Amino acid sequence: MPAILFWIFSGLMLLFAAMVVILRQPVSSAFSLVVSFLALAALYVSLDAFFIGVIQIMVYAGAVMVLFLFIIMLLDLKAEVRRNFKLPATFAALAVVLIFGLMVRGVVSSFEMGEAPLPALVHTDKSDIWHVGETLFTTFNLPFQVIGVLILVATVGVVVLSKRELK
Repeated sequence: MPAILFWIFSGLMLLFAAMVVILRQPVSSAFSLVVSFLALAALYVSLDAFFIGVIQIMVYAGAVMVLFLFIIMLLDLKAEVRRNFKLPATFAALAVVLIFGLMVRGVVSSFEMGEAPLPALVHTDKSDIWHVGETLFTTFNLPFQVIGVLILVATVGVVVLSKRELK
């Protein structure tokens, strides 16, 4: 991928991620998040991570965003009321952003491994999906199973809590 496309997709992703926070309409924020997810998927594809790019589109831009839109519509959320502009709060926010940026710069500059070049990718005859599956079911088998049980318990809890509210 040419470098110009990387910068275009990165800029789009950051622009629409900022719009998620800036926009007052919840549905507009949700659609901005979809565009941000799509730009991130384009970046994954540009890095030859096709599986992650497709999963990004199917899971996050598809399923999760549909869930967000259902919740927004079920709760009947309206546009947030515009608040008055407060100059001290703006300066405080800029100070926090500046301090955070300085801290990130300090951590990155002290991290010696960040300067080392990444190892070259090894292309094998097996697909990305095979590598993901092998890693999940060999190296991370126990955490994978624990997460599955936690999701099952959370699902049962949501069903029980939703039935209690209906009575």
